[in-house]
Amino acid sequence: MPFGTPAPNYRLPAAAHVGRVKLQVADLSRSIEFYEGKLGFKRLGAAPGHATLGVPDTPLIELTERKGARPVAPRSRLGLFHFAILLPDRASLGRAMLQLHQAGIDLGMADHLVSEALYLSDPDGLGIEIYADRKRSDWRTAGEELLMATDPLDTASLLKAAGGEPWGGMPKGTVIGHVHLHVGDLDAARKFYHEALGLDITMQSYPGALFLSAGGYHHHLGVNVWAGKSAEPAKDDEAKLLEWELVVPGADARKAALDSLRAAGFEGAAGVVADPWGTKVRL
Repeated sequence: MPFGTPAPNYRLPAAAHVGRVKLQVADLSRSIEFYEGKLGFKRLGAAPGHATLGVPDTPLIELTERKGARPVAPRSRLGLFHFAILLPDRASLGRAMLQLHQAGIDLGMADHLVSEALYLSDPDGLGIEIYADRKRSDWRTAGEELLMATDPLDTASLLKAAGGEPWGGMPKGTVIGHVHLHVGDLDAARKFYHEALGLDITMQSYPGALFLSAGGYHHHLGVNVWAGKSAEPAKDDEAKLLEWELVVPGADARKAALDSLRAAGFEGAAGVVADPWGTKVRL
């Protein structure tokens, strides 16, 4: 089922995927309580002012404390819109939904056709999606694009899929499935992420947004202009996404991606390159 627009120059390998996200938070203890106590991640490492959380043997979220960092209001800054936690199956998503409801966390919900999703914010206002994919054989296309939408979520069916089993924390196989960013201009985002970095475009007709991926996934990256023309990047003293990882298979692929970015005028250091609005991606 081919779909989308391949990157026109360098094209990332099909095995490329999102790795960790690194977040700046105001109160490390408060954030650990949220990510560990309410979302069910395991603490995999800690140092003064820092903590790493994930599932066993897989670090997914790195927290860096900047005491007193100001919280962010939704759609107020360029940078993070949300990072998305991909669960291994629908039953886990149903259990997560019940757990979050019982924990008193306000949830947004949507059926995106390719996936089903829950939306929430952490204590600093940083956006989070928790989702489960539908089978690729169930995905549909519209012309050359993958068909995605924002439809109501069938919560009754999702609870039924949970099977009455209690939430036991983030299950083995959980990963960061994608990152979604506020950007200042879709054309500039296309030049950086599609033409230079080498992600394919999977959907470009969704109002104010582009969706991109490697290897035919629905999206490893979303970018949108929903924060508005006057929005600025997150400040140094605000909660924010510090960087996100794009994992590529091997040193040669990493070098090729960095060379492609450099040839397009985007310089970095130690494998970290900033997009036109200062959001950093680490290869």
